[in-house]
This record gives sequence, C-alpha cells and structure tokens, in this order.
Amino acid sequence: MYRSKIGVDLAKEVIQVCTYTSKKVQSNIEMTPNEFLCWLINTKPATIIFEACGTSNYWKQKAIEAGHDARLISAKLVAVVRQNQKTDKNDALAIIQAALLPDVTFIGGKSVAQQQLQTIKRLRELAVKHQGAAQKQLVSLLLELNIRISNRKGGIISAIDGVLEDATNDLSVECRKAIYTAKVHLKGLIEAVHQYNECLEDSASSHPECKKLLKLEGVGTTNAINLYLALGCWDIGVFSKGKDASACIGLTPIQHSSGGMVKLGSIGKHCKNSILRSQLICGAMAAVNQATIREPKTKKDVWLRGLVERRGKKCAAVALANKTVRTAFAMLTQGTEYKAELLAA
Repeated sequence: MYRSKIGVDLAKEVIQVCTYTSKKVQSNIEMTPNEFLCWLINTKPATIIFEACGTSNYWKQKAIEAGHDARLISAKLVAVVRQNQKTDKNDALAIIQAALLPDVTFIGGKSVAQQQLQTIKRLRELAVKHQGAAQKQLVSLLLELNIRISNRKGGIISAIDGVLEDATNDLSVECRKAIYTAKVHLKGLIEAVHQYNECLEDSASSHPECKKLLKLEGVGTTNAINLYLALGCWDIGVFSKGKDASACIGLTPIQHSSGGMVKLGSIGKHCKNSILRSQLICGAMAAVNQATIREPKTKKDVWLRGLVERRGKKCAAVALANKTVRTAFAMLTQGTEYKAELLAA
C-alpha cells in the first residue's frame, strides 16, 4: 500500500485532485484533463481513488499504466461522507475520507474490451426500446382509425404495407406519407437490432471467457456477455465470493436481521441493474422449462424438477439464476471450465 492517497473528482472540463499524505491534506487543486495526464506520469506511485462516473474507467486505466494503484469508489458513498456544500474541492476531499473508512468496498473497473462489449450491448438495448415504442405507437394510432393490423402474417412491416396500399381506408395523402415515414424508421430499427445481435455473437465467440460461460444452463450470447461484464473485473476483485456477486445483482433474499435473529425476505423488487437480473431469470426460466419436459440427464436437472414441484417454476428460475452467477464467478476467478455432472448410467 502506498503512503499517499489521492482523491480525484472527475468532470468533463476540469479535474479536482486532492493529495493526502502523513494524515494531512497536502493540496487540493484543479487541473485540465491534459494537465492531469502529465501529472499522472510524473507523480510518484500512489493510491489514486476515482469517484465512479462516465470517464472513471478510462482514467483508472491510465493511472495503472503510469504505475499507480488506482481504484473506483461509489459516488453514493462519497455523497454520504461529504461535508459542507457540494463543490469540486469538497467532493475530492470526501473521496479521500470515504476511502479511509474501514472495510470499504471499491468498485471493479472494466478493461477496454469490456467497455467495447458494453457499448454494443447498450446500443442494442436502446434500439430494442425504440423498436418496441415505434411499433406500439403505429399499431395504436392505426387502431384509433379502426385499422387493425397483426404481425402474424408476414410481420408488422408487411401489415403496414397492406394498409398503405389499401385504397378503401380513406387515408389522406399526407397521412399515408407520415405512416410510410414511420414504417421506414421502424424497419431501420429492426435492421439495427439484427446488426447489434450479429456484433454480440461475433464478440462472444472471440472472447474465451464468454465462450466458457455459454456452457452454463440458461446462458446464451446476451447473458454470457452480461456475466462477463458484471463479474470479469480485470484488476482487483470486488467480490470475495460468488454469494456476494449474486446478492449485488439482486438474486438473493433481502436480509432483515437484528438481535441475533435472521430474517430473510423476498429477492427485492428494486435492484441496481434490473435489466441484468431480468435477462438472467428469463434465461433460467427457459432452462427450467426444458428440464421439466425432457428426461433428466444431469443432477442439476433432477434438482430443478424437484424444486419446481416444491416451489414452482418462477422460484426455480430465480434459484437457477443465483446458482448460475455463483458458478460463473468461480469459473472467471479460478479459470475453470463448466462440466455438468451427469447421472449415473
């Protein structure tokens, strides 16, 4: 551990740097990004703590390249610790104070490869949202004109083409032109989602860690990338065990323990990354459905069938997602391969 601790509050145009050495704040100065990059290179190795934000992964990578021990800390924790009003100087000082707390948990950073995977995934998620919104709007607006369309025969695009070609629906020229423009926009979104899916599949096949995760039950391309982004921290592990990783994602019961009495509730309605948890549970539900309709081949199939009989499919899917995260954590941290335990012949 280095003697000097440096708290860095990042912003788009300015960066506030607070240096703490020998139990005393030595300086708290403002720099431009270029000045800060030169400062990183010329400063002796130290522990640099960045508040987690949009550019923190980039600066953490640069700090490690310069020989520093760089870490990310939660912005929510910094806000709780901060004294006085919110200023850049107070934020930088609060980062130091939060890092000095006993047993503080830091946030894992992402590598450049992980950031690129995350970029593709986020673009796909946005395109899927826009596609659903555009499609629902078109269907609803046409329904107000008593024009009912269905995507069962040829898809939604073909159905809209049929509406535009129908001369008996009394649509004006301007309205047809607007609907045609909306159709072209929707078609572009559908094609964009297909392109993003191809990018994700190609990326997953080129990453050894993602290829290993694809062997897990209920894990496809999207969930393999999700698990790699959530658990494949490239520098220091933020989770000491798989149970902590699963709890962070929101797949374990919420504890309400006090006075030596342990009380476990539900898995919780709200979590930090609801999309990640939802996708993991959806994948697990597909695996549960397969396990209940086919003859059991592995011990996990037997476990799932018994759990479905006792608690139902939804509970079994959450339990399988929990087990999947813990197994993925062990695979990524220990460098092992997954092999399902087959039933004795």
